[in-house]
Amino acid sequence: MNTPQKQIGAPMNRVDGRQKVTGAAKYSAEYQLPNMAYAVLVGSTIAKGRLSSIDTKAAERAPGVLAVITHQNGPKLPGHKPVGKDPSQPQTVGSALRVFTDDKIRFNDQPIAVVVADSWERARYAARLVKAQYAQEAHQTNLEANKPNAFLPTQAKKNPKSPVADYQRGQVDAYKTGALKLEAEYVIPTEVHHPIEMQSITAHWEAPDRLTLYDKTQGTMATRRDFAREWGLPEENVKVIATYVGGAFGNGLHSWPHESAAIIAAKVVNRPVKLMLTREQMFTMVGYRPHTWQKIGMSATPDGKITAITHEAIGQTSTYEEFTEATLGQTRMMYQAPNMTTRYRLAALDIGSPIWMRGPGEATGAFALESAMDEMAYLLNLDPLEFRLRNYTDKDPENGKPWSSKFLKECYQAGAERIGWNKRQLKPGSLSEGDWLIGYGMGVGTFGAHRGTSKATAQLLPDGTVVLQSAVTDIGPGTGTAMTQIAADTLGVAPAKVRFEWGNSDFARAPTQGGSAIVNTVGPAVQEACLALKEKLRELAAAGNGAFAAARKEDVAFADGYLTLAGNATARVTYTDLVKQAGGQAVTVEAKPSDKGREYSMYSFSVHFAEVRVHQLTGEVRVSKLVSCADAGTIINEKTAGNQMKGGAVGGIGMALTEAAVIDDRFGRYVTKDLAEYHVPVHADAPAVEVYFVNQPDPHVNSLGTKGIGEIATIGVAPAIANAIFNATGKRIRELPITPDKLI
Repeated sequence: MNTPQKQIGAPMNRVDGRQKVTGAAKYSAEYQLPNMAYAVLVGSTIAKGRLSSIDTKAAERAPGVLAVITHQNGPKLPGHKPVGKDPSQPQTVGSALRVFTDDKIRFNDQPIAVVVADSWERARYAARLVKAQYAQEAHQTNLEANKPNAFLPTQAKKNPKSPVADYQRGQVDAYKTGALKLEAEYVIPTEVHHPIEMQSITAHWEAPDRLTLYDKTQGTMATRRDFAREWGLPEENVKVIATYVGGAFGNGLHSWPHESAAIIAAKVVNRPVKLMLTREQMFTMVGYRPHTWQKIGMSATPDGKITAITHEAIGQTSTYEEFTEATLGQTRMMYQAPNMTTRYRLAALDIGSPIWMRGPGEATGAFALESAMDEMAYLLNLDPLEFRLRNYTDKDPENGKPWSSKFLKECYQAGAERIGWNKRQLKPGSLSEGDWLIGYGMGVGTFGAHRGTSKATAQLLPDGTVVLQSAVTDIGPGTGTAMTQIAADTLGVAPAKVRFEWGNSDFARAPTQGGSAIVNTVGPAVQEACLALKEKLRELAAAGNGAFAAARKEDVAFADGYLTLAGNATARVTYTDLVKQAGGQAVTVEAKPSDKGREYSMYSFSVHFAEVRVHQLTGEVRVSKLVSCADAGTIINEKTAGNQMKGGAVGGIGMALTEAAVIDDRFGRYVTKDLAEYHVPVHADAPAVEVYFVNQPDPHVNSLGTKGIGEIATIGVAPAIANAIFNATGKRIRELPITPDKLI
């Protein structure tokens, strides 16, 4: 008998790779149902006010039109609760805007009608015939102008221990009395999620009280819960299918107006309805990274010890929904600072709601913190890496708990060696090659190693195939591949004998794909389901074979599709014989977080090193080398984990150099409305990213030792590039993106 190759850690190809490259993978807009209808949204052309009239007659008479739905004729939703009654007190996130419930306009391009027709072309044509008149009101879409109106988030008012409440240890604003101090403001513009697959949904009422959604979402169960609640249905009467998701970055973490519109349309016309957003609507209807202003005050001793940090932030939210994120979290725990003050505020604007974007909050906050660390190192005439080492923490300064694991120093060393940090000069502008100035910078990132509750089912088929099911989605990081490897490793079978099925809310309970928590959460559930399956097989073997009945558990081995006994070569039985004996029943196990994790502070860590070249005449910036190092616990799949780190790094390049959604405040409407004007990084913008993993298991997060990768791949990249640009040019740019006009 051959000993099976260990699967965890192997660079295995994606289990869904062939389906994706051959076109066999079916995304939400590609489901074709009998008697399908098509929907197109009509958006408002003002940012604030009321609909005084809406004329749909021409659209209704257009060829192929089945219905035109507005607030005047839309069905009343049993579970709908009006939002934003008082604009000064927005709802908490989760109280999403539902369409066609009133005549109020809350942001530009808010859906005011949906046209349903027998073809998409006819629906699009008819949508252009809808005419609206407005009672327009003065709107506010400028964050800078509304900073004086910023308010403490509602959840902070209710709970002083909330992560967004004011935080203090030591003296308040102690940096102001420091002998050596800096004070600087940093600005992140609005950034928009632009995955390849645009938001789309196919809604099908299979019965008056049974709804099936083929939806682009990061959470099948969260989407099921939201729309079951909206329609007053039992959750089990709503099915959500999201087998393939073409990228998301966070915009699939919320239920949005277009989803409600499609479900309403399907109910009205009593046919399946497909609705897909345009690229322009991706700017307005499905969230974005919020425009955020930050200010950092920092003081240090002459020998490089931080004495105080004050970090303040104001982020934008909508007038009808209160969105918060962890902008200040990294500042409170990353470095040793006896005096710490953080303040987080919101400014409610007449624009659609933001939503978490990869590295939510932490990526925004890290730009300010890690830029300030570089600035302070420069004031101290100290190498930025050495400055960070002098303020390294061996326990969490925010709560005093020990780290569950922390190998950030190993990341520092590996990254510095790979980037050639020894070539960096303390004096900016010291290195050049022809017309190009060369600089080096670094930025640190962290994100909580979160773990929730999940289930998984495992079933052994008569042919020896193991089928596992989970409601989790796979938005691109290779979740299905990682779960296949965990199952194969646990059961002692080849990955080819494992089939992991995902993306269906009818499957075993799983959390939404986000927050770097899926492998931490679903992985242990898969592992425990497989262990339970092994125990079931052992019991079956014991019932049918006296040698197994008399054996100790630890003497039973599972490998290569057989149960064997140590020291007894004749005791051998196949998995397939046992499953026939049992009738192939599935095993369901619920995996819960370990209580011992509460004793530790659990985080993943990363550090990014950048080498840039800046043209002295044109201000063009080229990232010539990028090294990303991660302490993320056990690496299940080196190949897909490396893909995540590289993709996150490219997102960080966009954050630093190209991405900004620009709004014309006169009209409250985006000027950037397509990918020609909103610049995402292309191949020419990104070097070959070198990735390094410490790959040391965390003994406390879960049984697999994983900690999470998705967010730390981006957090810290933008400041690393900004700091490298300063090292190359001596110009400190504190407002992103860093475009050539800011450097000339």
